[in-house]
Amino acid sequence: QVALVESGGGLVQPGGSLRLSCAASGNILRINVMGWYRQAPGKERELVATISSGGSAQYADFVKGRFAISRDNTKNTMWLQMNSLKPEDTAVYYCNADLRTWSGSAFRSWGQGTQVTVSS
Repeated sequence: QVALVESGGGLVQPGGSLRLSCAASGNILRINVMGWYRQAPGKERELVATISSGGSAQYADFVKGRFAISRDNTKNTMWLQMNSLKPEDTAVYYCNADLRTWSGSAFRSWGQGTQVTVSS
């Protein structure tokens, strides 16, 4: 079994910062690409950022220069540092991981999501 758990969400004022964490646990052999997505009320889930196992990062245009994705492969953990937050960043943020287990399965696992609210 594999589980991804996000943490670090909350309420922050416009212009503020938050740091989200995503910890993967279980029967994991290797994690390839990890990513952050978000879903605002009434909208579809959208990609925020991804990071390869080698640390190569890609970002959606709407977060470039404000958000930074990172990971620690030894801890199966990923982070999203969010700066200069805007009200339109309000959403549930989800992490995912493309992984392979010791039993030979390969699949994409998702976390349960963490709420980020940007409001004064």
